[in-house]
Amino acid sequence: MNLIFCIIALAPLQLNADWPQWRGPTRDGNWYEPRFPLHLPKDAKPLWKLPLGGGYGGIAVANDKLFVMDRVKGGKENEVEELERIHCLEPLTGKQLWLHSYKAVYKKLDYGNGPRTTPTIHQGKVYTFGSIGDIHCLDMNTGKVLWHRNVVAEFNAKYPTWGYSSSPLIDENRVLLQIGGKPDACFIALDKDTGKEVWRSGADRPGYASAQIFTVNNQKQIIWWSAQNACGLDPKTGAILWKSPVGMDYDVAIADLIFHNGVFLASDYWTGSKAIELAPAGPKVIWEGKQLSMLMCSPLVRDGYFYALDRFRGIKCIEAKTGKIMWENESVTVRGTNPQASLVWVGKRALIFNEKGELILAELSPKEFKLVDKISVCGFTWAHPAFAQGCIFARTDKEIVAVQLFKP
Repeated sequence: MNLIFCIIALAPLQLNADWPQWRGPTRDGNWYEPRFPLHLPKDAKPLWKLPLGGGYGGIAVANDKLFVMDRVKGGKENEVEELERIHCLEPLTGKQLWLHSYKAVYKKLDYGNGPRTTPTIHQGKVYTFGSIGDIHCLDMNTGKVLWHRNVVAEFNAKYPTWGYSSSPLIDENRVLLQIGGKPDACFIALDKDTGKEVWRSGADRPGYASAQIFTVNNQKQIIWWSAQNACGLDPKTGAILWKSPVGMDYDVAIADLIFHNGVFLASDYWTGSKAIELAPAGPKVIWEGKQLSMLMCSPLVRDGYFYALDRFRGIKCIEAKTGKIMWENESVTVRGTNPQASLVWVGKRALIFNEKGELILAELSPKEFKLVDKISVCGFTWAHPAFAQGCIFARTDKEIVAVQLFKP
């Protein structure tokens, strides 16, 4: 082909890595665990489980600490207090090491059960982003608040219908967030140590997807999806390097933009998908249509193919360059209005954690879907689990649970 296009993730590959952020150590749904067995344990039982408040947010694990957020209502009679909380637990025992709570009044927030984002662990600190705009940087060992900002109050921002869902991303000395502030603060970078503004960029309405960093044609870029455009930003200045319109009903830019072989895929519930290539003259749509309609589930990609959860037809395999459906209709989760599962590579196989709280081990190839094993982990959930220390860590609106998959 005429266009030589190189995209590589900047985060280094790690063996037996922790799970320090959204979608794992390299933020792309990979668990680098070479010791993972050929089968899931038939007699899987929880190592521990603890009560937990509401939330769709994922779990992060690093340095023998686990972090998760939730929401509870408390207070004295006639004085109901709404709190978001940040929990720090020991991964293999569930022992609580510390807890930080702060007031968060959701009012009429749709699906307002709790926080939506996954904490980010980085160099002794943990970064969190609440549903209505509270950013915290805490000492991961003590829970001491190092800095806190509320983007609604300080950046004239308006959280989207279903609350902020963009998990924090650390790049060098910056923490990156999508907030929809004004003026020109759809995307912001804050100093990771002080919380001071480094840059702001874009006038779009905020979406729900989380950012990634890639090198595209030898240029490092932040890849982000607002409610209106897929964008590439300069990490140091926030300058928009390119953008491609990807409009959708109800601003449901939720699943992460996925890159592979020079193509990135944007897909939403109602309007379908666009596959966009960054040609020399600018972004170029190479295929689009309703052959794939995703919602919350970020797809996996390998060897020229996307593996994604479709709104109607279960798991699908789609050829990245053409949009050709290789196979479909594999029912890994409940069919309904909002199907959800979390997809993770472990070696050559995939782990699929569905909304019923079931963990599925499967083989995915352009030829077929092959189910290997399935076990029950917890109850109903839309939250992304963490995989670390031989375990899956999962949460519902009522509890958090650790299930050992193998002994490290």
